Amino acid sequence: MQFYYGEKMPLRILDEGEFWKLQEAEHTDVIRALVPNLEAPFVQALQVWEQALSQTQAAFVRYIELVVRMEHPMNPAVYGEIMNLVCFALEQSRQFVQLLNQLGLESQALKSNPTAITVLNHIRRESEYFIGIAEALLQVKK
Repeated sequence: MQFYYGEKMPLRILDEGEFWKLQEAEHTDVIRALVPNLEAPFVQALQVWEQALSQTQAAFVRYIELVVRMEHPMNPAVYGEIMNLVCFALEQSRQFVQLLNQLGLESQALKSNPTAITVLNHIRRESEYFIGIAEALLQVKK
């Protein structure tokens, strides 16, 4: 993500968050579809994560709608709420990566599926990309 959006930066931040949370939610479904014999605890964990990630994605959408409707420059309180959402989303992605790591280490069904291992590694890298964006943004805004 580039940092030259000026007053439109909050919308860019929100767009990134909305996109990556949608991706992460969809990735939970990809894993379940790719590994049909995935152990029940992991299936359940991925279902819970799908819901949580979708809720965060919906929060980003609500803020996008709010910011688009604002007629004046963004007030500091709303900007602070957006930054809090980014912090939350960052921590959520870190925890999601921990689940992906656990899947890679503990799931025999996944370990026996070379394609699933490749996809899991790709999904992890994508979540780590969002983590990097969020960390950079939060460092710039300190």
